[in-house]
Amino acid sequence: FADEGESWFGIPEFNVLEKNITVPGFSPLFPQAHCTADGNICQLVTGEAEINAASTITALVTCPDFNLTQTYFLIAGIAGISPKLGTLGTVTFARFAVQVGLQFEFDAREKPDNFSTGYVPQGSFSPDEFPQELYGTEVFEVNENLRQFAIRMAEKGRLADDEPSRMYRQNYASDPAFAAGAAPPSVVACDTATSDQFWTGALLGAAFENTTKLFTNGTGTYCTTQQEDNGTLEALLRAALARRVDFSRIIIMRTASDFDRPFDGETAATNLFLMSPGFDISIKNIPAAGVPVVMGIWDGWKEAFEEGLKAGNYVGDIFGTLGGVPDFGPGNIFGGGRAPVQKRSLRRRLSR
Repeated sequence: FADEGESWFGIPEFNVLEKNITVPGFSPLFPQAHCTADGNICQLVTGEAEINAASTITALVTCPDFNLTQTYFLIAGIAGISPKLGTLGTVTFARFAVQVGLQFEFDAREKPDNFSTGYVPQGSFSPDEFPQELYGTEVFEVNENLRQFAIRMAEKGRLADDEPSRMYRQNYASDPAFAAGAAPPSVVACDTATSDQFWTGALLGAAFENTTKLFTNGTGTYCTTQQEDNGTLEALLRAALARRVDFSRIIIMRTASDFDRPFDGETAATNLFLMSPGFDISIKNIPAAGVPVVMGIWDGWKEAFEEGLKAGNYVGDIFGTLGGVPDFGPGNIFGGGRAPVQKRSLRRRLSR
């Protein structure tokens, strides 16, 4: 949204308002990509929620004005955060993005008594069973080596904090499980949960912690909550399949504006409807952490990043669409290779 996008304006390192390109298919609210004069660094706002994110990125990757084959994508925005992993102003970098909202759902008042939550993976019969019916967007994994580089760069930034945030986070200090929530902001490696629904509460937080573990074969660590990233990543994955982008050049960064659950003695409703004091510092920490990442790639272009930082882990979706074998889910459904970009017709097969 606008505050996230405008956080990149007026910074001393580079000026993305030198060149503004109107792109057909972008959000009507954010119709332009903003670039430096030489076009080497650009910025856009997708619009909020998964449909907007996927639609805008699809418009970008199909726009003839851009050659994105060597582009690095820093997906950046604010998010909710679990006080188990971070606090207001924390900057997170994810290896996994998990579409936790893509499940069966009961109203919690009607769920079976032996269910811990009203969410059940699709095609399954209990909350703890791996989904038996997959759409392909449930989990994405990005380049771990690139993530670690981004973390090192972000740690060079000076994170913003303020007195209202410091005072509010002390409400979490009484619970040892929430020690991270009571601490000052820092840079954290942990994973992100995507859903169009903006949720709150300890019960949903616990449910989606379990979903993240379940969908990633125990590897993922739930910490941030947002509404766009799996939509963005699916659009980029399809572009990578068409060799328009390199999926190993993606970084997922989120800064924490609010907590995903209340502190002891606070209601879930209050936690949801309260204007979180962490909003201002979460916006400030997008460029505070993001600019060092961008400049690190720019400064190291010839030495490392032009050729690409090779991933040491699986990179892609739950189907193995780009090749390789996912370390979660059913494995590569395309026989170990990349998905075909053109499906052979039934008529052609029958004519042989």
